[in-house]
Amino acid sequence: MSILGMAIAVVAAFFIGLGFVAQQHAAFREPLAQILHPRLLLDLLRSRLWLAGIGSMITGQIIFAFALNMADVAEVTPVLTVNLIFALFAAHVIYRDRLGRNEWLGALLLTGGVALFLGIGVPHGGALPGVHSPRWLAGGAVLGLVALCAFGGLHRDLRVRAMLLACGAGLLYGLQDTLTRSVLLVSDDGLGRVLATWQPYGLVFIGALGLLFAQSAFDAAPLRISLPATTAAEPLTGIALSIVIFGERVRLEVSDLALESLGLAAMVAGIIVLGRSPYLGKPGEHPSVSPNGVGCR
Repeated sequence: MSILGMAIAVVAAFFIGLGFVAQQHAAFREPLAQILHPRLLLDLLRSRLWLAGIGSMITGQIIFAFALNMADVAEVTPVLTVNLIFALFAAHVIYRDRLGRNEWLGALLLTGGVALFLGIGVPHGGALPGVHSPRWLAGGAVLGLVALCAFGGLHRDLRVRAMLLACGAGLLYGLQDTLTRSVLLVSDDGLGRVLATWQPYGLVFIGALGLLFAQSAFDAAPLRISLPATTAAEPLTGIALSIVIFGERVRLEVSDLALESLGLAAMVAGIIVLGRSPYLGKPGEHPSVSPNGVGCR
C-alpha cells in the first residue's frame, strides 16, 4: 500500500471538493431546460465562479493523476470520497454555520469505512490489458448503466432525477479514473505510443460527458442531493473496473470479505449522512424547485 499515494489523493480530494462547491453555486442558477444539454456547459463558461470551480477540480484531477501513477486504482480511488468532507467544511466556512453531530458522524463513517476497506482488502497487483482486450468491455457496461441513469430520470421529480444524474456522473468519473491509470501506464513507452492508442481520446470524451452529467445534477438540486451519489459511485466503479480490467486483487477470505463489506457499507452510509447536511444546500432553492426538492412547473 502506497502511503504517499494515498496522501496525495487526499490533497486531490481537497481541491475537488472545493471545486464541487463552486460549480454547484453556479450551475444551480441555470434553467432546468438545459439539463443534459451541451448549452449548459457553454453558458457556465461565462461564469467566473464556475470556471474557478473547474480550475480547482482540474487541479485536483492532476494531483490525483500523480497518486494513480504511484498506486493502484482500487488503492487510492476510495480516498477521493473525502472530497465530500472538504465540501462540507467549505460550506461551513462560507455560511458560518456550526457543524452538528450528524456531520461529525458522517465524517467518521466515511473516513473509517475507507480506512477499513483499504486496511483489510489491501488492493494490489494488476497489469494493463492489451488495447483490444475484451476486458475493456466492462467500460461499455458502465456506459450502459449511465444511459439507464439518464433515461430513468426522465419525467421524475427533480430530487430523483438529480440523484440519478449524480450517480451517472460518478460512474463516468470512475471510468475516467481507470482510463487515466491506463494512459499513465502506456506513457511509460513514450508519447507516440500514447497517441497511437484509443485510451487518451476516450478519456477526453468520458471526462466531458461526466462533467455534463455532474453539472446537470447540480442544476437540478442542492449539493446535499446532487453530490453524495457521485461521491459514492466513483470509488465503487473504480474498484470494480480495476478488478475486472487490470486484474487487481483484494483479500477473499470470508472474514476479510465481511470486514471489507462493512467498510464499504460504512463509506456509503457516511456519504448519505453527510449528503443530508443542511450546510450543503444553502445557495438558495432553485426557482423551479420546492423546499422538498420536487420540481414546480
